Amino acid sequence: MGGKCPHRSVKKRRYSHKSFRRSKFLVKGDDAVYDELQKGEEERKPLPVDEDLPGMGQYYCFHCDRYFANVSIRDEHFKTKRHRKRVKIMMGPAPHTQLDADLAAGMGKPDNGPKLMSM
Repeated sequence: MGGKCPHRSVKKRRYSHKSFRRSKFLVKGDDAVYDELQKGEEERKPLPVDEDLPGMGQYYCFHCDRYFANVSIRDEHFKTKRHRKRVKIMMGPAPHTQLDADLAAGMGKPDNGPKLMSM
C-alpha cells in the first residue's frame, strides 16, 4: 500500500510551466522581429556592451531575440530545430499585426468598395 505519491511530478511541471510563461512575455513579438530583420545590415546599430545580459550582450540571435554567453553556444543554437523554424517563419510573408486583427474583428475602417455611380 505504501510507495511514492503519484502526484509528485505534477509539482515540478507546475514550476517549469510558470517559468515558461514568465519568459514568454520577455520576448519580442513576431512583427517586431520581422521589422528589425527587414531593416538590413547597414541600418542596424552595433550591439552595445551590457553587463546585465549574457556574454555582455555581444552574441545575439536576431531571429529568436535571444542573447548567448559565447560564440560557440550561439553557433550551436543556429543548428537547432527551433531556430531553423523561426528563420523560415521570418523569411516568409509578414506576420499578422494588431491592425490586421482589428480589421478582422470589424473594428477598423469599413471597406465599402469603389463607388459605382456619382449622384
